[in-house]
Amino acid sequence: MFQSGDLIVYGATGVCRVKGMAAPDPRSKRQFYLLDPLYQDGVIYTPAEGGKVPMRPVMSARDAMELIDLIPSVHAEACRERTLQLLTQRYQTALQSGDCRNLLKLTMSVHAKRRQAEEQNHRLGMVDEKYGKQAERLLYGELAVALDISIEEVPQYIASRVEQQKS
Repeated sequence: MFQSGDLIVYGATGVCRVKGMAAPDPRSKRQFYLLDPLYQDGVIYTPAEGGKVPMRPVMSARDAMELIDLIPSVHAEACRERTLQLLTQRYQTALQSGDCRNLLKLTMSVHAKRRQAEEQNHRLGMVDEKYGKQAERLLYGELAVALDISIEEVPQYIASRVEQQKS
C-alpha cells in the first residue's frame, strides 16, 4: 500500500504523487488511490488493489545513477520491423513493461534511427517520433524525481555523467 505523499510510477502516465485514498462512488466498497500526475494535468482514480495498470515506487537516486552508468554499454540499434503495426506493438510492449531499462533502450533506439534518417536526408517516421517522445518523457520524468532535478536538466545530467565515465 502506498501512503499519501508517496511518489510512484503509474503505467504510461509516469510519475504521480499519491494524494490519498478515496472512493469516487460512495456506494463502492473498493478503495482507490487519488493520484496527481507530476508532468500531466488531471487527477487519476485507480484501484488500490487489483488494478490493471502497474504501479511501483519511483527508483532511488542510486538506481538512477546505475541506470545512467549503463548507457555506454547499451547497444542501441534502430528498430526495424516489417510493418508499422509490428513496430507499434514492439514500442508499446516496451512502454507498458514499466521497466526503465526498456525505456532507455527504446529511447536510444529511436535516437539511433533518427541519426540514420538524418544521414540519408530523411525524416524520422511518425510512429518512431511518437513512441520515442513518450519513452523519453517517462524515463526523464522518473530520473528527474529520483535525482531531485528538473526534467529539463536530465539530458545535461546524463551527458555529463556519461562523459565523466569516459575520463
